[in-house]
Amino acid sequence: KNYEDKYHFSCQFTADLMATNHADFIITSTYQEIAGSKNTVGQYESHTAFTLPGLYRVVHGIDVFDPKFNIVSPGADMCIYFPYSEKEKRLTSFHGSIEKLLYDPEQSEEHVGWLDDHSKPIIFSMARLDRVKNITGLVESFGKNTQLRELANLVVVAGYNDVKKSSDREEIQEIDKMHQLIKTYNLFGQFRWISAQTNRARNGELYRYIADTRGIFVQPAFYEAFGLTVVEAMTCGLPTFATCHGGPAEIIEHGVSGFHIDPYHPDQAAGTMVEFFEQCKKDSSYWNKISEGGLCRIFERYTWKIYSERLMTLAGVYRFWKYVSKLERRETRRYLEMFYILKFRNLVKSVPLAVDDH
Repeated sequence: KNYEDKYHFSCQFTADLMATNHADFIITSTYQEIAGSKNTVGQYESHTAFTLPGLYRVVHGIDVFDPKFNIVSPGADMCIYFPYSEKEKRLTSFHGSIEKLLYDPEQSEEHVGWLDDHSKPIIFSMARLDRVKNITGLVESFGKNTQLRELANLVVVAGYNDVKKSSDREEIQEIDKMHQLIKTYNLFGQFRWISAQTNRARNGELYRYIADTRGIFVQPAFYEAFGLTVVEAMTCGLPTFATCHGGPAEIIEHGVSGFHIDPYHPDQAAGTMVEFFEQCKKDSSYWNKISEGGLCRIFERYTWKIYSERLMTLAGVYRFWKYVSKLERRETRRYLEMFYILKFRNLVKSVPLAVDDH
């Protein structure tokens, strides 16, 4: 309630409640979005019962076991993201610019830091630069772990590296924190910070280039609803370490197709990476084993072909089921219309219109 004037939570929750009950068919990427896990509440499940002080109390907001909820997980674009081993499809024209992006010692607006030892595998991460994505948390855990620093270099692609270029308060704080971490842990020669990249084709080849170094991809977010970068990295054959909070916990089978890490226990996460690189040193086939396990997982469940086929099947089943059951949800719609008139219409008036800065 203290943040109502800034975030308008009451309007958001009311809109969510009405939309989910109005919808005939709801598609999510993962099960945990609907009903959570044994330790967490699902995003839709959180609307089952709640109270908005001074407005209303919900005792049965939504039924997460209603058949209108369906899980259809997306995949990566196989034209851009494909295994590093498919040499004939590799976009070698990007290799010069990628090598410069990773190893050019000259500092610029595009990259900060440098890598002294080019023979080391690369720990790679790519995400927005905000608190939830926890890129600075990954950098800090790398800086603290001397063993991990001896085994690999760290490269992150995230946001801007100059506070003057950002207008987002949270990103500015993360930029300042990143620069401070570089100095605190003396990461010069072992860490490279690249500003956000928008060329998707080159990003796909960047994943594969990291795979050529026998590196890994890390997704250290405190919470990730699905984790498309996880799917992209695994599709390129890059062994992936991803947060256990959210969608990646369903995408990855721990120790088989990748590894779960807990961002709230960064020392353990760094230890898991150390164990992986140590095992790769002892057994050169171990990296290939995890890489192939990730690819098998992707081809089993996370491709656009599987997505489109499942979506069409579910749509057909639902259309037939609705026809034979004469499902109208008429009573629910009448109730929602009343709810809209009595509550939501007035709440909307409190939300200011978006202002175009340009």
